[in-house]
Amino acid sequence: MKRIVIGLMAVVAMACKIEPKEELTAQQIVDNAIADSGGELYNSHATSFVFRDRTYTSGNTNGKKVLKRTFQLDSVTITDVKNGNDFERYVNDSLVSVPDSMAVRYGNSVNSVHYFARLPYGLNDAAVNKELLGKETIGGKDYYKVKVTFDQAGGGDDFDDIYLYWFDTETFKPEYLAYDFQVNGGGQRFRKAYNERYVNGIRFVDYENYKPKNEGTAILEIGQLFDKGELELLSKIELTDIQVAKD
Repeated sequence: MKRIVIGLMAVVAMACKIEPKEELTAQQIVDNAIADSGGELYNSHATSFVFRDRTYTSGNTNGKKVLKRTFQLDSVTITDVKNGNDFERYVNDSLVSVPDSMAVRYGNSVNSVHYFARLPYGLNDAAVNKELLGKETIGGKDYYKVKVTFDQAGGGDDFDDIYLYWFDTETFKPEYLAYDFQVNGGGQRFRKAYNERYVNGIRFVDYENYKPKNEGTAILEIGQLFDKGELELLSKIELTDIQVAKD
């Protein structure tokens, strides 16, 4: 009888060990990624960095996020300001008029650079829809693969773009991302994060920027195309002179 009891206990113990872990949701994965990358510091701290000879700064004014880009053009200093849905351009500190079509273009450009620099923080914006596609292996390592789409209301001019993110299954850090875009003839890009560093608690990375060698590939397959060496390197996206300070 004693042997039977011990045997049953062993079976129960084994059953407990092999019981599958509770599956995480896309929202939980993103929440963990944001917490690891800076969390509330994104709201309480202003940031500044240089990208391709232009200085980008972000901060909060009266509770609203304000994004800026400053650069030299010939002998003048140009500062572009994105405040919510509003855009303003200053030339040597003087506000100048910009046609609506160009204001949209400039504003989107400022927002795009800040968006990628602050990832994964923007993945909890109200217009973002997240879907966990399961796990995918890249470079012999497992990642959570999350698909992101956007509502038309609040999703910006490129609301119909599709994004993919690959999060480390242990640390939840986003190590790869890809997107399918429609503007300028459309296309696909795949980015590999490198040179990770934390500045006053906020995570920053640089990216290797790739595109498929062949046209007509499905965006959901782009991670495996990278793994097989079927993407070509277009550029590197590098941030320098990063500064983070309490707002």
